[in-house]
Parts: sequence; structure tokens; C-alpha cells
Amino acid sequence: MGYRYIKFYTDSIFLVTGGAGFIGSNLCEALLEMGYRVRCLDNFSTGKKENIEDFLNNENFTLMEGDVRDYETCLAACEDVDFVLHQAAWGSVPRSIEMPVLYEEINIKGTLNMMEAARQQGVRKFVYASSSSVYGDHPVLPKKEGQEGELLSPYALTKRTNEEYGKLYTRLYGLDTYGLRYFNVFGRRQDPNGPYAAVIPKFIKQLLDNDRPTIYGDGKQSRDFTYIENVIEANLKACLASREAAGQSFNIAYGDRKYLIDIYNDICKVLGKNIEPIFGPERPGDIKHSNADITKARKMLGYDPDWSFERGIRAAIEWYKENLVE
Repeated sequence: MGYRYIKFYTDSIFLVTGGAGFIGSNLCEALLEMGYRVRCLDNFSTGKKENIEDFLNNENFTLMEGDVRDYETCLAACEDVDFVLHQAAWGSVPRSIEMPVLYEEINIKGTLNMMEAARQQGVRKFVYASSSSVYGDHPVLPKKEGQEGELLSPYALTKRTNEEYGKLYTRLYGLDTYGLRYFNVFGRRQDPNGPYAAVIPKFIKQLLDNDRPTIYGDGKQSRDFTYIENVIEANLKACLASREAAGQSFNIAYGDRKYLIDIYNDICKVLGKNIEPIFGPERPGDIKHSNADITKARKMLGYDPDWSFERGIRAAIEWYKENLVE
């Protein structure tokens, strides 16, 4: 069923922070297609204008260029807004290890600014992006909320901190917050370029270019790769969740896991390529295995993902084949 049957009040206004990014632009697109008004806040530090250029002539779409590190910008962005979908952040575990102070400023202060602005402006629901990285070195699979280990990177610390602020803002101020722990999201518009690019788009682009991709480690690490459509569903259902679920965090994944070397071989097969990868050293801060228990999200958010990895990877590959321009 997905999310397209979900209904909000016809005059609902959504604010998507980081709306020109990979996940944010897909959220904007889905909401516009459903007929709702969307305000996009982005400073284009990682977001791309080409991700939202098709929306600029839509009368229901408003672009605000600004930075979540500026509180007054956040306050203006939240004015008259019903639902905040807070995606603005810097990703990448390796980059956070190199730039911990910047991650503190963007991911923690920026999120706190947005929560406070949402509270002051009377926003109904505040849904924010957390991450599977909060599980740290906890060895048990599948990953279950409430069973977290020692954190392995500044990025993970920023997301754990966001969750603690989310709890406080619900408990102290009555702001309904919902943390979504994304597990390795992939799909259309995910940037394949640069040293910090996610693995799936990077593999696809390099194979399309007949380059040899690098796999860090032995390829036997596993991930719960989650197609973008499932993440859109989770965000919209969180906007309709009960107050009982507010102040909590939820695993957002498909609930399966794939080994990286198998993913690589699957992409090669779909693309008709026979290219041996290069195996490099393991990266610091990376979790070896990741697999989500999504029982809590099913029960409390009504989350019911219907895009498997196999279905999603084929859709993603088709998008990159059509849209990657040399």
C-alpha cells in the first residue's frame, strides 16, 4: 500500500529541512504529488538545486535558502507550519571523524534550533532523521530500540544527542517528536560522487563507467539496505502517529540484511558487468553488521514497508542509467 493513501488536512503545510538533499527532495516530491503545500529549507552545503528544480514552478512549493545553525532562520521557516520533516544534517561516519566540531554545529545545534523553533511556532509534529549508527558496537542482531552500545563516531553521537533532545522536548514542552533511525537508505537522487558517497550509488556509477569499485574490508559486512519509498512512508506515518509514540525513536528499514559483496555481485549482474572489485582496509567507525527489528515502528507508527531490496535496487539502477550524465 505504501503511503499514497495517507490523508492530511487539505491546507496542511509541511516544512522539509534539507529539502534539496537526497531524502529531503524525495519527501518534497511525494508531498507535492499528494497535493500538499511544501516549504523547503536548505543551504545547499550538501543539497543540490537540480534535485528540486522540477518543483520550483509548483505553486505549492516554496524554497527558503538558509542554514539551520541560524535560529532566526529556523523560526521563520516554522511559521504557520503543521509538520516538520527535519532531514538537514551532514552524513558520513568517516567525514565526521575528520570534522567533529562541524558535525556538532550542524547536526546538534541545528536540530536543537529546529526543535525550539517548532515549539515556539506551535508545530503539530516534529519528525527527524536519526540513524542506525546509534547502535554503536552492540553486537546483537537484529538491532532493537533500547539495546544500544558504545558509539563509534561523532556522527553517531550527534544522532544519539538528537534523540535525547527529542525525548526532552516531548516531556518538558509537549512537542510531539519522532526519531527515525534510518538504516542505509538508497534510491533516486542519492549522490554517487565524492569520497563520502554512499556505497550503492557509488558502485552503480563506477560500474557504468567501467571503473573498478573499492570495497572497504572483506565484503562480508552486512547492512539492512532500505529503499527511499519506505523512508517516505515512515515520515508521513509518523506525522499521523499518536502522542503515545511521541518522544521515542524507531528503526526504519526493510528488516532484512545483505552482505556487501552480494550487493556488489547483484548490481554487476543487473548491469551485465564482470568487473572484480578492489578490496581496501576497513574504515574506522564502521559497524560490521546491521539488521533492524522493525516491530516497534510497525506497532506504533503503522509502518509497513513494501519495497524489498531486490525491487528497490532495480528501480535505483534504472534511475541512474537514465540520469547519470557524463
